Amino acid sequence: MKADFSKIRTIPLKKRKNKTKISDFSDIKKRFPDTIPDILAGKDFKEVVDAIKKAKKDKKKIIVMAGAHVIKCGLAPIIINLMKRGFIDHLAMNGAGSIHDFEIAYIGETSEDVAANIEDGTFGMADETGKYIHEALKRYGEKGYGFAVGKQIIEMDLPNKEHSMLAVAFGLNIPVTIHSAIGTEIIHQHPDCDGAMLGRATYHDFKIFTESICELEDGVLLNIGSAVVLPEVFLKAITVARNLGYKVRRFTTANFDMIKHYRPTENVVNRPTSMGGKGYTIIGMHEIMIPLLH
Repeated sequence: MKADFSKIRTIPLKKRKNKTKISDFSDIKKRFPDTIPDILAGKDFKEVVDAIKKAKKDKKKIIVMAGAHVIKCGLAPIIINLMKRGFIDHLAMNGAGSIHDFEIAYIGETSEDVAANIEDGTFGMADETGKYIHEALKRYGEKGYGFAVGKQIIEMDLPNKEHSMLAVAFGLNIPVTIHSAIGTEIIHQHPDCDGAMLGRATYHDFKIFTESICELEDGVLLNIGSAVVLPEVFLKAITVARNLGYKVRRFTTANFDMIKHYRPTENVVNRPTSMGGKGYTIIGMHEIMIPLLH
């Protein structure tokens, strides 16, 4: 026996519900980002862009959490430009971000060959990096980690300070918070490291970051390339904000990364937006996606 295909019922094409329409196609007559089709990730990307523009227009908080690869991929000029144009109200980074930022300001280069240097024990042992960051924390750490390093770069008048996100943010009076995880950053192995000073500075920054999260209603938070530390910090900050009675429910989040990770998906995209917000996952190489966002 065989199935009798002659008895199959068909339906008119026009009565079928379709997911792709000409109205959603790329419009090559328009300028970017309108050339992106309103389909799948293209639609998500455009909605994130619209949310950012609306937040700026309505003077709502725009927070960017950036992993160190933002600097290593050569994207500091874009972040700096967004700050200068008023598209970033708060920049949060991990400790590695502050290290790369300082080295760029100091010598215009960063990102050592880990595989080669770990063999002879010189990985992470650059003298000036540890020396001056720890000096900054000792001098200004009571005002926060980001403040301390930004001020240090300005006071040292480093030759590439215009490429430093921390220094530019300091000049613009935009808060930059550094969220350090003890034992994960090269300056922690430096002889000048003072764990108490470092802990005081980064804890101060956690409170500054939480204050910004308290004002996130109707705003936007972007996580660019932090797979663990910053998504965890955000989750704790938002629960503190809600615990203190702040209405932080309706806002937009977006995670930009090369691959999909568990913590950004849950702690940035899903969990915090469950009470009326909206979260997006945008997958792509940083060195391509962030210039497109810009």
